[in-house]
This record gives sequence, structure tokens and C-alpha cells, in this order.
Amino acid sequence: MSVWIHRRPDEQVAAEIAQARGPLAGLRLAVKDNVDVAGIPTTAGCPEYAYVPGHDAPAVAALRAAGAVVVGKTNLDQFATGLVGTRSPYGVVPNALRPEFVSGGSSSGSAVAVALGEADIAIGTDTAGSGRVPAAFQGIVGIKPTVGAISTEGVVPACRSYDCVTIFAADLPLANRAMSALATASDRAWPCDTRLAAPPEPTVAVFDSLGDLDPLWHKAFEHTVATLRERGARIVTVDPEPFLAAARLLYGGALVAERYSAVGEFVDEHPDAVDPTVAAIIRAARDIPAHRLVSDLAELQRLRGRAMASLAGADALLAPTAPLHPTIAEVAADPIGVNSRVGTYTNFCNLFDLCAVAVPAGTAGDAQFGVTVFARAFEDAVALDIASLISHGDKGFAEPADPAWPSRVAPVHELVVFGAHLRGQPLEHQLTDLGARWAGPVRTAPRYRLGALDTTPPKPAVTRRPDGEAGVSVAGERWVLSPAALGRFLSALPAPMQLGAVELDDGTWVTAFSCDPAAAAAAKDISEHGGWRSALAAGAV
Repeated sequence: MSVWIHRRPDEQVAAEIAQARGPLAGLRLAVKDNVDVAGIPTTAGCPEYAYVPGHDAPAVAALRAAGAVVVGKTNLDQFATGLVGTRSPYGVVPNALRPEFVSGGSSSGSAVAVALGEADIAIGTDTAGSGRVPAAFQGIVGIKPTVGAISTEGVVPACRSYDCVTIFAADLPLANRAMSALATASDRAWPCDTRLAAPPEPTVAVFDSLGDLDPLWHKAFEHTVATLRERGARIVTVDPEPFLAAARLLYGGALVAERYSAVGEFVDEHPDAVDPTVAAIIRAARDIPAHRLVSDLAELQRLRGRAMASLAGADALLAPTAPLHPTIAEVAADPIGVNSRVGTYTNFCNLFDLCAVAVPAGTAGDAQFGVTVFARAFEDAVALDIASLISHGDKGFAEPADPAWPSRVAPVHELVVFGAHLRGQPLEHQLTDLGARWAGPVRTAPRYRLGALDTTPPKPAVTRRPDGEAGVSVAGERWVLSPAALGRFLSALPAPMQLGAVELDDGTWVTAFSCDPAAAAAAKDISEHGGWRSALAAGAV
């Protein structure tokens, strides 16, 4: 198969894996060949364009620093122009599961390398869906972060304003781990009000019409929607028209001028070096007048306003990743028309500054079927959580030892809770409503008293014992939330509750629940139980 453009010798890869250290130690990394790896030619799918970079792209460097080992550079639709995986002088990349069908592009080689087990994780890029369509066609996961969240330095541009670096992996937890490392190469400042988790019962929008979607694909999508509903999601419908109109603008309007700006001069100077379909798309953008670009940008903003208004109150949007899975022969017969249909539910994403997670969702007949969860810019953790409901059941996947990747890079605060705000307790919603994320159990140093306040609902009073007095280690839970969320939480905190510093059993100090000293002194002492849940079980609260 034409998966690799350049593959490093197995003995070199094995030697590096043996020496690898870090959270991704020993994972084999495939890199789409429009992303720089030091010392390996970057071709962007065009041999005549090739150059040898002196250093890694920041995205590659971040994954290598975390222990991933580059296996090689993968094939792609030339200059990342296409969603089919057939537009390369290095050969067509067939689907990993059904070789007569397309693999999806432009990140075809990266997705197939993961699907075939030749790499554990892979870097792709995504302007119009190239980090999502190949994932769907291979039955793997693709994470497309917020535009600009990951540096695109060292990436041959397609449409610079909308390009994203993406990750492929066989499952969502591994993709999340890779994104956690990749996120250290962030290019865009994260806001102080970032939601770090989806609500326990999220509201998910779906299009009220899916056009001429194949009946088997429609049935598969309806099954996914029903599964989400069973797992606690509330489903609402929205009009697809502004989304699909924006999708048509990406290639049918003046926005394609960015493709000519990226590589147009090379295409003009090397007419025999470029795939005919790619050349036609890029050359068509050469003579677009500036006033059309200005007009289309204004239209895009209008459509984005309509689309975002329709999503008011929804946490995310769910759509099929692609409306069909064409054969290689069908693409050869109509390369532009079929490619355009494949991008029906992907092209609008980056234009609207959305993040997205593409996950497998069973099959539609003999085809792999995948869906994409879209969320607003910087709500990557929200999309991740909702995608996990589809792929990992009603418990999701995120464990405290492997948190959702945005919590690694977004501004966050920790808050330790001991009673009514614990998971499953009456006031947990005050945290989840603010986008806070559970980060696991903790215990205080053995220096504290635990009391139960006579409030509705009962609340804990955790106070530090004076030096020389015996105390206990109190069980609690750690949550992470944005600075803005912590501020809103604190401003709504009723007396006698307070926030203060508490020492944990590892010697660190964290922000945690406390209360007014007079109220604490009057509280019922339940220290002997060592924690709120134990006290509840014993009937002490």
C-alpha cells in the first residue's frame, strides 16, 4: 500500500523506542508529509516541491519530547487538497478495510498507518475535514482542535487561516493522551472562562434534515442519536442551511484564494509536477478579485451568526462525519464532485471556528460509519466528553490520571471539596454547571477536624487543628475549573462557607472548602468517620 513516502529504518526506530521516556514513551508516530520532521524531506505529496527541514515542526517536537518516536512521513492528497486520498504521485492510498474504497484525505496515509497498526498515533492536518474523514473511513478516532490551538509552524499551508494540526489514534483515550502532549505547542491563548467538561446531561443539536443521506447511513446515525439520548443527552434539532452554505463557500467561493496564496506560484511554475485535479483547484483561485473575497468573508460572518444563534443552549452539534464512502473508481470518474459531497458535513467546521472530535459509530452496511461532535472554540473538552459517551458508554472515558487534554493548557484552578459538592452529592451541579472537571480523590494531611453543619443540605466544616492537637486525614475530591468559573462559584458561596488553603497528605497546599470558625466550632464532630461519605453511610449526617 502507498501509505509511506519516507519510512525510517526499523532498527533506528526500535533503538529510539528502547530509549524513549515520557508520557508517550515508545509510541510509534506517523507524520503527514506536509509537516516538518528534521532531516526528512517534506514533499507535501509533490517530489519537485521537496525540501529538507533543519528542525521539527513544534507539533512534532512536542510529541517527540513526550516520548513518541517518528516512524516516517505519510502519503497525502497533494498539497493537502482533497478528502479522498487519491491525489498523489506516490500512489492512491486505499482504505485499510476495503481496498476498493477510498481512504479519505488529505491525511490518508496517517489514518491508514494507524488503522493498519503501523503507527500508534499519527499527525494529520485539517482545513476542510482531513483530520476527520479519514478517521471515519478507517474506523478510528480523529481529534481536530480549536483553530490555532496547536501551532501550524512547520506545516505547508493549505488555507493558512483555517489549517489545523490533528491527531489520529485507534481509540479516544490514546488520542487524548497524544493531544495532551501536542497541546504544549499551542499558538493561541486560551480564555479564562474555558469549560473543562461537558455537563452530565448535555444538550446536543442535530440537523433536522440530512438531505440525500444513504438509508443505511441514516439508520446508523439515528442509532447513534438514540444511544446518546439513552446515555443522558437531550437532543434538539437545528436547520442545516447556514452550515452547508458556509461549507460551499470554502471551495465554491473566493476563500479558495488562500490555496493559491500558499502554493500557487509553484503550481504555475511546475505544471507537470502537480496532480491535475489539485492544479485545477489551485489555479482557479489565481484570478479571484479582492472584492469577491471581501464579500464572501462578510457572507461567512453572516452565516456564522445564524448558525451560532441556532446552537444557543446546545453544548455541541452532532453530524455524520461524511455522507457516503465512495469507491476509488467513483472518485476517478468525478474527482471534484464526489470530493465535494464527502465534505458536506466537515467544510464548515474551521470556517465557524469550531473544534471537533470524530469517532467510530458502528457500521452502515459494509462501511465503517463515523460521527463528529462539534463544539465552540476552546470547548474541546466538551466535545471530547460527548464523543466519549458515544465511544465509551455512559461513564465516558476520562480518568483523573489522564485528564481531558485542554486542562493541560487552559488557565485552571484546583478546588478540593469534602461534602455536598462531592460527585453524586446534592450540590455537585454547582460545579458541573460551571464546566468544572472531576480530577480524582484526595486526602488532607492528618491535621484536621471534620464537622457537619446544620444546613440544608448539610455541609462539611473542615478546620485545621492547632499544633499539638490530634487530627485526622479527611477524604475529599479534587476538581479543576477555569479562573472565571472559580470566581463565579466564590461569589455565590453562602455564609458560613469559605474557601481557604488546606494541606494535603502529600504536603501540597490547595484551595479547598472551609467555613467560618464560629460555625465550625458549633458543627457536629464527625471526624472519626474520616470523610463525608463514610459519615453518611454510618448515619452520622
